[in-house]
Amino acid sequence: MKSYRDEAIVLRTHKLGEADRIITLLTAEHGQVRAVAKGVRKTTSKFGARVEPFSVIDAQLHRGRTLDTLTQVASIAQYIAANYDLYLAATVVVETAERLTADAHDGTHSQYLLLLGALNALARGRHDPTLIRTSYTLRALALAGWAPSCFDCAVCGTQGPHTSFSIPDGGTVCDTCRPPGASSPAPDTVALLGQLLSGDWERADRCEPYARTEASGLISSYTQWHLERRLRSLSVIDRSHP
Repeated sequence: MKSYRDEAIVLRTHKLGEADRIITLLTAEHGQVRAVAKGVRKTTSKFGARVEPFSVIDAQLHRGRTLDTLTQVASIAQYIAANYDLYLAATVVVETAERLTADAHDGTHSQYLLLLGALNALARGRHDPTLIRTSYTLRALALAGWAPSCFDCAVCGTQGPHTSFSIPDGGTVCDTCRPPGASSPAPDTVALLGQLLSGDWERADRCEPYARTEASGLISSYTQWHLERRLRSLSVIDRSHP
């Protein structure tokens, strides 16, 4: 079928020509889609405001050779970040989703639901934005097959907890398997990673600020190592929170 309809989250937009935009979407059933929204930058456009990043839409699309065309849009939810910290967290979340689903052919429905939940949690202020961002990233990596070990040794499987974390080896490592250059996060930080991965928010919400910051840094580095590229949104966070 040339035309199809799907629920989608707007990940990113960029200008095309004088009046159009290319919209990158993560759809519920068709994976990641790049589509042209014609005339969307004109003041007379009927759905310009509906295709901003973080928006959830009901989209009608027409298949094309390289880019699909967005023909109709109905707004489902507008997750506009209420403050700068929320905006930064949401930006990291959608960029991570974009990278993880760019070439994925399976499992994107689960990624879609996870992203939807993260944006909803940010919009409702259910938890600290940094914790939501880190939790989302951990779970998204797990869905992609890259879940870090947060308790047992990632190399030999020796039961933890352990005091070292090796990004190339996949998470916590025992003293025997610890490679040169492995980090030594605080025990509370490693425990927090496990809580965020398992969804234990009752304990995660009580974490110390240093554990939250250290966990965020570890998983940011871990994510970029697996993606083999720097996330631009994390660079903004690094500059904003030196």
